[in-house]
Amino acid sequence: MTSVSTLPKIELHLHLDCSLSFNAVSKLAPGVTREEYASDYIAPARCTNLAEFLSRAPKGVVLMQDEPSLRITVEDLFHQLQADNVIYAELRFAPLLHLERGLSAERVVDIVNRATEHMSRATGIEARLILCTLRHFTKQQSIATARLVKSYQGSRVVALDIAGDEAGFPLTAHIEAYDFARANNLFRTAHAGEACGPESVWETLRLLEPTRIGHGVRSIEDPELVRHLRQHRIHLEICPLSNIQIVPEIADMAHHPIDLLYRQHVPLNINTDTRMLTATTLTRNYEEVSRVFGWGPREFLETNLMGLDAAFVDETVKTILRAKIDASKFVPNLA
Repeated sequence: MTSVSTLPKIELHLHLDCSLSFNAVSKLAPGVTREEYASDYIAPARCTNLAEFLSRAPKGVVLMQDEPSLRITVEDLFHQLQADNVIYAELRFAPLLHLERGLSAERVVDIVNRATEHMSRATGIEARLILCTLRHFTKQQSIATARLVKSYQGSRVVALDIAGDEAGFPLTAHIEAYDFARANNLFRTAHAGEACGPESVWETLRLLEPTRIGHGVRSIEDPELVRHLRQHRIHLEICPLSNIQIVPEIADMAHHPIDLLYRQHVPLNINTDTRMLTATTLTRNYEEVSRVFGWGPREFLETNLMGLDAAFVDETVKTILRAKIDASKFVPNLA
């Protein structure tokens, strides 16, 4: 088959503030060596839990506190996307984490939005932005994040997400933010079923009503939940190598549920999650899934098209992106 590196790809789950390459870090903190980057910015290959994995995240966030650093981070990530032959990406970040040097949340979103617009035009990669609230945020912080999504409707900003320590903090403080998003017809996704089991996915669907779930890999433990995801077309943003790093129940790729979920017709696609904490690329995720499960053009085509169907973008853009996929060597003979 065609090398997976050349396949056009859709990436829906990608954290901007956890994806700084060594090149970006060396610009923002010139004293950091490659050895320090490997030890301080990249999480362990096997973490005891999600909290340990996330403990490295502030290393990137602290470098992203002014306009030049935010622009450098966006530019760096687009170069990574180019190398993976990504044709559409949704980048997510929490604006309220970038206020330490005097920027307002609105200014943070404006800077990232403008940088994304510029790099999208420069590279030809379609991109949108998802604003994250975090599990440990207050109700007021969550609502403020949702209101930012509303304020920037019509720009590259398209959706609300909730990320952070799933096992450590309840959803209670975030229900009102998602109620606001739903009332204002804003797109919604939410992390669940990663640090906790299928009960977390059920709770998230019930209380927040997202149309997509970030990760959701432990849904496989509940056949009724798998049926529900399939019947209601709840899309799972699967991040295989990140999941192996974080989820104790997934010992290695052979134990990852992506193939089982796919064979049971749950809508899903492959993503990186974080390119710094996991030190990975989208191509590497594809290669590992192909190596272990034998996925080829048919499976990658179908999951990318499912990702495109679930993307938080209008049908006009989706049609253009489908044409790009159709025009590539990605398309197998499905006869």
